[in-house]
Amino acid sequence: MDFWAPWCGPCRALTPTLEKVVTEKAGKIRLVKINIDEHPQIAGQLGVQSIPAVFAFAGGRPVDGFMGALPEGEVRRFAEKVIAGAPEAPPEPESMEEQIAKAIEAANEALTAGDLGRSAQIFGMVLQHMPDHAGAALGLARTYLAAGEADQAKATLEMLPDAARTGDDYAAAMAAIRLLEEAKDLSEADTLEAAIAANPDDHQARFDLAVVRNANGDRLGAAEQLVALMKRDRTWNDDGARKKLIELFEAWGAKDPATIKGRRLMSAVLFA
Repeated sequence: MDFWAPWCGPCRALTPTLEKVVTEKAGKIRLVKINIDEHPQIAGQLGVQSIPAVFAFAGGRPVDGFMGALPEGEVRRFAEKVIAGAPEAPPEPESMEEQIAKAIEAANEALTAGDLGRSAQIFGMVLQHMPDHAGAALGLARTYLAAGEADQAKATLEMLPDAARTGDDYAAAMAAIRLLEEAKDLSEADTLEAAIAANPDDHQARFDLAVVRNANGDRLGAAEQLVALMKRDRTWNDDGARKKLIELFEAWGAKDPATIKGRRLMSAVLFA
């Protein structure tokens, strides 16, 4: 902080030197020039008796200073001493976008780990601040789907604006909702398994069992039933088993282990 006045000859000599040294330091130190005629109260607070007077501040408090017009070399050494002794600047506060991105990442990690309560809490918190955040809405819908709550997932996706109802994630969530809704009206897995045991060619029971197993979270079991149906009768219900497998893969996502294994099983039948 350089205290000066227009009528002060030594000030006019010192100020360009200060400006040159500060420019050399490329942002490590800043120069504030105070005209004591315009701001006498600031000079009075720091006890300035004569000018030019220079005070160095670090961490919000004065740490060094000098009076008089020093040569350039001494001004440079003064600046370097102040910079070397200054505490590290605190990190810049995160922007709202950065905070939201970290929250979404944490929620997705919780969802992957099966911590549905934490996942729902974080996604919900994001939506409280940004009700139209597509990533948070889709994440919350996936959380509800993982809990078997198709109605809640559907209601969450309905919050999305029309422009956000696109992309693979949205399509996968909608496919998963349709599959859960389809399973609601079907018999229990035990009943369907008994029907298949009594008649292995009861294709409808095997098809329904695949849908129910998916709804119960047994993805690989669902794929295996549909592959078994393909082996028995590829033409049943207009290639219905293969079409349902494709629908399951879409709902699970391309990287899901059940999708990867299911595609291998399906390919083995198709290209046998």
